[in-house]
Amino acid sequence: MSRLRKNEEGAATELGYVFTFLLGVVLLSVFGVWAYSIETATRERWNNAAIQANLDDVAEAVERADDAARLDAGLRYVERVDWRPSEADETTMTLVLQQDVLRLDHGAGDLDAEVLLSGLGPAAHEGEVVLAGVEAVWVIYDQGVTRIALIPPLDTLSGS
Repeated sequence: MSRLRKNEEGAATELGYVFTFLLGVVLLSVFGVWAYSIETATRERWNNAAIQANLDDVAEAVERADDAARLDAGLRYVERVDWRPSEADETTMTLVLQQDVLRLDHGAGDLDAEVLLSGLGPAAHEGEVVLAGVEAVWVIYDQGVTRIALIPPLDTLSGS
């Protein structure tokens, strides 16, 4: 007949397995949080870069419209500026053109930005557009005013 004996080696091994498993869970959790924070930071950086590039493109088009206004006050200038998509909530974003600045107003204020304009042209600057679902912004100089709009002048679309 066999006797039961007190053997503590098995219990120590089981505790080692449990602690090793818990250490693995902790390390994987830390790695997951680290990877998520890197991905989030990269997405935010790309988002900000796309928004700044959009602002720069529109500001350059406004400067070209001012150049056209300096050539001939009776001239009409229309330019389409493609708007790059971003992950930002564009329903809360408004693009505002003022005499010396092109400003992006974001509802939460996180993405507010502006680009300074020379303001050297003879044209007055005006316009405000909400960027919800926008594929392009139109820069239009006509009759002494440079403005931004979401829809081009009708005669531009018909080709006349």
